[in-house]
Amino acid sequence: MRKAQLVFVPFPGIGHLISTVEMAKLLVGRDDRLSITVLIMKFPFENNTQSLSNHASDRIRIVELSHDTPSAADPNSKPGSFFPDLIEIHKPRIRDVVSNIVSKSESASESESESTPRLAGLVIDMFGTSIIDMANEFGIPTYVFFTSNAGLLGFFFHFQTLHDHHNQDVTKFKDSDAELTVPAFAYPVPVKVLPCVFLGKWSTTILNIARRCRETKGIMVNTFTELDFHALKSLEVDKTIQKIYPVGPVLNLKGGGGGPNEAQSSQSEADIMRWLDDQDPASVVFLCFGSMGTFDEDQVKEIARALESCGHPFLWSLRQPPAKGKVGILSEYENLTDILPEGFLETTAGIGKVIGWAPQVAVLSHPPRIL
Repeated sequence: MRKAQLVFVPFPGIGHLISTVEMAKLLVGRDDRLSITVLIMKFPFENNTQSLSNHASDRIRIVELSHDTPSAADPNSKPGSFFPDLIEIHKPRIRDVVSNIVSKSESASESESESTPRLAGLVIDMFGTSIIDMANEFGIPTYVFFTSNAGLLGFFFHFQTLHDHHNQDVTKFKDSDAELTVPAFAYPVPVKVLPCVFLGKWSTTILNIARRCRETKGIMVNTFTELDFHALKSLEVDKTIQKIYPVGPVLNLKGGGGGPNEAQSSQSEADIMRWLDDQDPASVVFLCFGSMGTFDEDQVKEIARALESCGHPFLWSLRQPPAKGKVGILSEYENLTDILPEGFLETTAGIGKVIGWAPQVAVLSHPPRIL
């Protein structure tokens, strides 16, 4: 039987990249006739994707895409359109790679056809749905790899349904006490606690994502039935949505990725592990809010006061957000005393450790120190 190839186009956020590469590994491990090309886009600001080349193999190819017009995707010039613009400036290179694969497959002789993989489909990120048009030009089916959970996917679709079919603008209720009944959620949720991307300048982007996801051949979700049963069931009975494939949990249990750089990450991880070794079993509170999780100064101070009051040993990953109103990657604070309450570091020196980037997998898999 002829070999097949998939092309994955993840969003360049580290949480999207790592899970996409791990998904590629799982797929090629299930069928030795399958190969996968993963296309890595670049943010216009600094981004660490070097370590991904280590994941390449004889059947997984990692291709870093270049582009000539980074200013076209200025994250701060047109709020809400940055993600679509980022995809657009990379489309010419994506098209080149896809065209090359298709040409090789179509020009293969009869004797070469079995060893030359045909392009079976494009697997895109939820932020890359405009690539569907390109796939249609080549006559290639498109699938989405949704790197979050089924509940969020269900809310994307419900958000769009309310807007397009019931003329309801959820953003108008953001400062009210209104509750929203969402099929993918087991209980009603107050509108004012919804993620800000649904209630502000990104809402149009979310609506477009939901609309275009309905055009794909199927959606792979990084979850599993036992964890997301209610949400998956609600998606299954909605006949306006294509086939949903729960493929998770897709995890990189070896850790790595997302650190400032390889040398600094290794040194930081060793220091953190030594500190954890000195703590009592099941005693440490670990605070880590992901690659995009940040807080304003007042929130940081409230968290600090709570940690100081509770008296538990704690490990706190505290990272600096981009300047207010700007889009960018998180960085490390040069001086933690600029953001933490006065005297906090001295008062908690015996029980707590405030760090920047955190090796989450290593910390959570450490011999049982974490509560």
